Amino acid sequence: MGKLLKITLFGIILAFVAERIVNLGYRINFSREVLPKDLPNCKLLKGIEAGSEDIDILPNGVAFLSSGLKYPGLISFAPEKPGEIFLLDLNEENVRPSSLRFSRGFDISSFNPHGISTYIDEKDDTVYLFVVNHPHSKSTVEIFKFDEEENVLIHLKTIKHELLQSVNDIVAVGPENFYATNDHYFTDFTMRMVAWFLGLSWTNVVYYSPSEVKEVASGMYMANGITMSIDKKYIYVADCLGRTINVFEKQANWLLSPVKVLQLDTLLDNLFVDPTTGDIWTGAHPNGKRLFFYNYEDLPGSEVVRVQNIHSDHPIVTQVYVNNGSLIQGSSCAVVYDGRLFVGTVFHKALYCNLE
Repeated sequence: MGKLLKITLFGIILAFVAERIVNLGYRINFSREVLPKDLPNCKLLKGIEAGSEDIDILPNGVAFLSSGLKYPGLISFAPEKPGEIFLLDLNEENVRPSSLRFSRGFDISSFNPHGISTYIDEKDDTVYLFVVNHPHSKSTVEIFKFDEEENVLIHLKTIKHELLQSVNDIVAVGPENFYATNDHYFTDFTMRMVAWFLGLSWTNVVYYSPSEVKEVASGMYMANGITMSIDKKYIYVADCLGRTINVFEKQANWLLSPVKVLQLDTLLDNLFVDPTTGDIWTGAHPNGKRLFFYNYEDLPGSEVVRVQNIHSDHPIVTQVYVNNGSLIQGSSCAVVYDGRLFVGTVFHKALYCNLE
């Protein structure tokens, strides 16, 4: 009886492990292949060599770009170099990124920028830049004021909180207020891998203000990109490993009420809302295996997806651009401005193309 019990238990454990492996393979699109889809007149942004993880655009066409992310488990092409924030003028025919200076006192040596978000104060038009930072593998949110005349980011505040333990992206809703995604429940790398293997949907969205900090949404495999609708009534959250866009309605107390979930075929990263149409754009990863297990002979590709009418019963999902990694690897964001598409990456280059 004892031997039979051991064999039975071994079989159950083996079946469980096999099921988890298959499930994880499904979630990371282990075997997905996509055909290339080109756009006219694509060019790489000069000077961007170690990532362009997130891009945020001001109404006048000036944009900020975060570069140099060092993320556990992913390759970095400049592991010893601090991160940077680049300024882009998207109105230029040939866009030329320029690295922004920081005010004195800010620790540039450990700067490791991830998601970013801008906020314009309606009272005096002050531009604030919120940056998710990972100094020494921790998570903080840095708030800067942008001095346009001097082209400098003036550091105002570093935010740390126990609920902001693994921040990925951020959307600012006030001079010191924001929603942020935590892409992992655990901070330890090994436990993160265990959570992925077990398929735990424990990641969340947190609301922060100087007076209160609270979890406002949860139940995602890997909460990633976050942004807000044009009318500021809704918050959109990408669940990378769930391959979904989660739509939430903002409440008066800042809590988020689930509205709908849109399933896609790709691993979504950051989200961008076109300020004119309300369409959602995302830079995504066609095949997570190639992203997480980097191989110079089997490069991670890039995919850009556009979602129209997400609040309707039948949203329109369009695959706009696909590259197999020969030009641009590991796309993490896609933003549009004046008929052009700008594609950022986790650790590679940045690209811009004409949409027509």
